[in-house]
Amino acid sequence: MSRLFGTDGVRGLANETLTVELALKLAQAAAVVLGHQTVPEGKRPVAVVARDPRISGEFINSAVRAGLASSGVDVLDAGVLPTPAAAFLVDDQDADFGVMISASHNPAPDNGIKFLARGGEKLTDEQEDAIQRQMELEPLRPLGAEVGRIDRFADAEDRYVVHLLKSLPHRLDGLKVVLDCAHGAAAGCSPQAFTDAGAEVVVIGADPDGLNINDGVGSTHLEPLQAAVLEHGADFGIAHDGDADRCLAVDANGTVVDGDQIMGIMALALKDAGRLRDDTLVVTVMSNLGLKLAMQREGVQLVETKVGDRYVLAGMKYGDYSLGGEQSGHVIFSDFATTGDGVLTGLQIGARMAATGKSLAELAAVMERLPQVLINVKGVDKSRAATDPELHAAVEAAEQRLGETGRVLLRPSGTEPVVRVMVEAADESVARREAEDLAAVVQRELALA
Repeated sequence: MSRLFGTDGVRGLANETLTVELALKLAQAAAVVLGHQTVPEGKRPVAVVARDPRISGEFINSAVRAGLASSGVDVLDAGVLPTPAAAFLVDDQDADFGVMISASHNPAPDNGIKFLARGGEKLTDEQEDAIQRQMELEPLRPLGAEVGRIDRFADAEDRYVVHLLKSLPHRLDGLKVVLDCAHGAAAGCSPQAFTDAGAEVVVIGADPDGLNINDGVGSTHLEPLQAAVLEHGADFGIAHDGDADRCLAVDANGTVVDGDQIMGIMALALKDAGRLRDDTLVVTVMSNLGLKLAMQREGVQLVETKVGDRYVLAGMKYGDYSLGGEQSGHVIFSDFATTGDGVLTGLQIGARMAATGKSLAELAAVMERLPQVLINVKGVDKSRAATDPELHAAVEAAEQRLGETGRVLLRPSGTEPVVRVMVEAADESVARREAEDLAAVVQRELALA
């Protein structure tokens, strides 16, 4: 049986691969694995359910709620909220688990179902596998008063916004910010949080109609935000993705500030406040070498994990670290969140600007982002990438030529017959030349028979 869960829940084209029937069975199975098997006998499990505003979320939400309630789980329906809000509310309400219906930065026709364990934490592989096995069994069918109830979680958004404001070390008074909400789940709570924090707020991408999520706006399309920041003379801009678990920023000049730069800024902010535990930042192997060099200079140690925010979370939990994230803008503040939180991250950026009196460009200058070239080599035997002697020798030779200010990373794709070749160097032409040469070696040595 093939594995149903991907790197972040179960995703697919809504009504084709992600159907009502699948959503119902997933919910019924999760009711057992995350609910009845974990609560004391006689206690009814409780689940928080939320979604982003894409149109298919309406019928998938209905199927999920029906599956949970029919299996004896009480449901708190939080409506349209970001993924990190759902995670916070699971913990805040002492719920047994949560369900987030979203396909994040994907286009509107896609959707996904993501489960959150007690405390708002992402599931382990073992928990996901247990849910998939449970789907093969008959669902629970309680009768009468034993079926679950479905209640509207009326103050869910307010609770989340209050939580965000409590995290701030400094108000944002005097700052002007443009927020691009990607016509997604942050369209309501992000403008509210920034306004309550004292900022002057200009909002774009905050008119979701169910079909326009991530469509030419948000963290995957930064041009509208850059233009709006310049047009309104804003101090900075924040771009969310569809479920607002990440953000990217734009400075007053319209220059993009990526996740690595944001992590550099926040690592120093937490270090100055004595809240960067063990003076350590957790990143993935894809983080720019410029971040590593900057953190070495500032006395911050880096711990590297595999690509994926779940691996960053695991690394943070293992070492009890307070900050981690990805270049894509997933930034995790473990003192306040169990997952990446784009609204929280944006607020923390603003708080650092207000506290220091520095522009975002000045803060981002903590690191020099080295040129990074990525080439996806398709149609190859990725299983031999780590063992092929000719390829290993080519990588070693490239690393010697690049020295301490360059880096090579070969990474087989987790889902496709693709090997990703990434090269960083102080000079972009050098990075591109080395990447293209290595890509040619990968194509030659790992060619499919």
